[in-house]
Amino acid sequence: MNYIEVNFSCHPASEIINDILSATLGEIGFESFIENKNGIVGYIRKDIFNVKNIEDVLSEFPIESEISFDYKEIEDRNWNEEWEKHYFEPLVIDNKCIIKSTFHNVTETYDYNILIDPKMAFGTGHHQTTELMIREILKENLTEKTVLDMGCGTAILAILASMRGAKAVTAIDIDRWAYDNAIENIALNNIANVSVSIGDADILPRQEVFDIIFANINRNILLADIHIYAKALNVGGSLYMSGFYTEDIELIKIECEKNGLTFCYNTKKNNWACAKFTK
Repeated sequence: MNYIEVNFSCHPASEIINDILSATLGEIGFESFIENKNGIVGYIRKDIFNVKNIEDVLSEFPIESEISFDYKEIEDRNWNEEWEKHYFEPLVIDNKCIIKSTFHNVTETYDYNILIDPKMAFGTGHHQTTELMIREILKENLTEKTVLDMGCGTAILAILASMRGAKAVTAIDIDRWAYDNAIENIALNNIANVSVSIGDADILPRQEVFDIIFANINRNILLADIHIYAKALNVGGSLYMSGFYTEDIELIKIECEKNGLTFCYNTKKNNWACAKFTK
């Protein structure tokens, strides 16, 4: 499968601009991003690439910034080599969990040692939202719980949930790349109790209810699907959501309360938020 590589130059360039830009581009089909000193490089499948969609995103960009872009077609390649060269470094969280790849030479061991070969799927743990969710998993008692990882990407959250004692984990993503990569990473970590499906929240009513749901997607999809998550959550269960900004917390809370979910707390990092709700 061929991809389009789009180079976005931002003036001024900043982490928050990169974060907002990658989040909005993700809504039009971009699958992965690499940061550089001038902005970000994004990757999108050739068959869904549309210049006008990008121009529409930039015309409605919420922060004052001059953003230009150029693009080129690239052939399928070894994405592990790309990540190794450009971005993916081992990540240690709370001195308990390390996320690394097969190309990393790390001798230290931690309570949870997760191997991720990301390829095109986004989710190495380096993004603030993934890190926020990982910290919640490290705090939550998952022993003998049924868990859903919605929008699983590389399946990093599903893998950690299994390592933390979950009885069974369901991982779902709408993207075929993510689905294939999740299966590979699950096997890489010798995990036997994680099942992976392709689809969105609409497939949940046909499946079992869960004790814990982790949904790290984006604000608009979360708002549209909260009513489905509420139905798929056991009474007394917990819903963790991330992929939105701190200013969006009130919108998320209002929609959750409409669906019988109670707000517990939220955490944040660099204006990204993670919120916990219970049923």
